[in-house]
Amino acid sequence: MSDMAEAIRQLILEKGYSEDSVKQIIEKALKAAYKKTYGTDENAIVKFEDDMSDVSIFSRKVVVDGVYDGVLEIELEDAQKYDPDIKEGDEIDILEDPKTYDRLAVSTGKQQAHQGLNEDYKKTLMNEYKEKIGEIIIGYYQREKNGNIYVDLGNAGKVEGFLPLKYQSKLEYYEKNDRIKALIVDIKPINTGIQLILSRSDKKLVTSILEREVPEISDGTVEIINAVRDAGYRTKVAVYSKREEVDPVGACVGLKGVRIQNVINELSKEKIDVLKWDPDPTEFIKNALSPAQVERVVILDAEKRQALAIVQDTQFSLAIGRQGQNVRLANKLCDWNIDVKTVEQAEEMDLSNVATVQNARNLFNDDYEETSYDEINTVSELPGVDENIAAILKENGIDLIQDFVEKYDENAIEIAEVSKEELDKINELINQNVEFVDDEESEETTEEASSQETEEESHQDEEEYFCPECGAKITLDMTQCPNCGVEFEFTEDEE
Repeated sequence: MSDMAEAIRQLILEKGYSEDSVKQIIEKALKAAYKKTYGTDENAIVKFEDDMSDVSIFSRKVVVDGVYDGVLEIELEDAQKYDPDIKEGDEIDILEDPKTYDRLAVSTGKQQAHQGLNEDYKKTLMNEYKEKIGEIIIGYYQREKNGNIYVDLGNAGKVEGFLPLKYQSKLEYYEKNDRIKALIVDIKPINTGIQLILSRSDKKLVTSILEREVPEISDGTVEIINAVRDAGYRTKVAVYSKREEVDPVGACVGLKGVRIQNVINELSKEKIDVLKWDPDPTEFIKNALSPAQVERVVILDAEKRQALAIVQDTQFSLAIGRQGQNVRLANKLCDWNIDVKTVEQAEEMDLSNVATVQNARNLFNDDYEETSYDEINTVSELPGVDENIAAILKENGIDLIQDFVEKYDENAIEIAEVSKEELDKINELINQNVEFVDDEESEETTEEASSQETEEESHQDEEEYFCPECGAKITLDMTQCPNCGVEFEFTEDEE
């Protein structure tokens, strides 16, 4: 059995199979050969050495006086040759020599072993590559069939790459031995091993390449919020940094555009718009429509997520993009339904009933002043505030905005769970959304308005008199018209 011992050693040490899987595969192979020889394997016993250096197969038989089935039984006299103390009714294991099996039985055993090894190898590969779904892999163009591309990934053909037509970038073309960098999106077993389903159109391919090119993304300084893609033509990526001193867009673009150019080269010159994510949907929509310059954004219906982007005539076609591509990608990136209009088109629309703060402004007059505000009293009511931070502040006695502002200005907020950056963010939200009115100033203004109104009413109550000759305005204390000189006197009418 030295050949078997060598085979076991190779399987464990050189091929990387686990000890348990090798045991199962060899046991099934030997039993298959045994069954082919004797018609059954129910009494076949496979035993391995403790160090897995060798393996043996035994035929377990019942000791009887008068054999009826030679496969399952053995005469007492013959059994006592192996064990003098054995008795009738006992069981005994008789060592088998597989070399004595006929060629067909040996072939069956080998086939079973080969099949078992293949299945175990597939299972091992499946478990290994399941963890790599979503990762990038590099291979080489091998062949094409019905538009689908087969990619050589090495591994002696055990791992095959498959790039379906539907996952290919629309403008790419490959020739024999061309290098292909693709994203692993799925995995399935095939006869020779496993097949990795690849994609060149998935947006994760872009974000994965960006992660490799931009250290700030890898270390978490810059975060990719969302990405959308029209493979082969254009990709939009929204990025954000919690650190104010870090420009997320600049980090992705790199010095003189080196980083983003490397990504573009990997995508066969596909255009990539890297833009800043903003919690304010109006600002985010503006950014998402780049490279077009947007004048204003109006939220038409927040619940239905409908918005109007207003641009100059010269920017309209750029905002829409070829066949609507730019605005379509912006819609997906922001998850808003964005309608693009020119300034002239927007002026013709009836926007008087749009119930948003943005819509309360005059779109075409920067001097317009807002006349009404929603009253906000507590930190938790601030638009876009972090609810967890607001709750922590409330637990520490800072619920009202007025309290927050006073303590913030005095640098008196010291809460371990809340960072300085988070406090700065809340203060910024307050400055953007809250207008403070001084009570005394408000009272004085009210009194002045009331006094002015009273004076106007008293003036309106005074009766005016005019000269009967020339019509000039006169008063009750006059005896002569200052204009024509006619004399007159005033008398009271008797009731």
